[in-house]
Amino acid sequence: MTQHFETSQWVPYPVELVFAFFSNPANLPHLMPPELKTRIEDARLTPPPPKPLNPDPTRRFTGVSAGIGSEILITFQPLRWVPKRIGWTARITEFVWNSHFSDQQVHGPFASFHHRHGIESQTRDGVEGTLISDKIDFSLPFGPLGNIAYGLLRRQLTRQFAHRQQRLPEILAAVARQATRRA
Repeated sequence: MTQHFETSQWVPYPVELVFAFFSNPANLPHLMPPELKTRIEDARLTPPPPKPLNPDPTRRFTGVSAGIGSEILITFQPLRWVPKRIGWTARITEFVWNSHFSDQQVHGPFASFHHRHGIESQTRDGVEGTLISDKIDFSLPFGPLGNIAYGLLRRQLTRQFAHRQQRLPEILAAVARQATRRA
C-alpha cells in the first residue's frame, strides 16, 4: 500500500539560493538529525540543464547540482543502539531550475520511494522568500507486516523534517553570508 507524507516550510531567502542549496547532494547530511550519522558514500552526478541566467548578478549562485540521471548513495544508522548502517541509492528523475526536482529510490529500505522537492518563490508580509515543499510517496516492504511499521516510520519522518526545519534557517543564513562574500 502506498503511503503519503507532506510538509512545507517558508524561509526568508531567495529561491535561487534555496534551490542551489537543495540541489547539491553534498548538503543532505547537514539536514539530517545527527543521530542518523548520514554519509554520502558515492555520487555519480549528471549535469543539470543549463541554468537560466538571472539578470541580477547577486542571484547567480554557483555550485554543484545533481541533474536527471544522477545517482547518490547514502548510508545512515536508523537505530542508535544498532551499529548497522543502511544503504540507500536515489536517482534524480526530474529537475527544473528554481522550481522542483524529484528523486526515486533505486536500492534501499523501501519497496518504493518517490520524493518531490518543491522550491517556490513566495513573498510573505512584504518579505521575499521561498516556500519549500516536500511530497513523499512510499511503500514499505513485507506487505501487511510492513504496514504495521507505518506509524513508526511516519513519526520518524516527522522528526527528521522537524529537525531540518529547525536547522535550515541557520544553515541558509551561513550559505547567504558565504554567497555575499563571493559576490
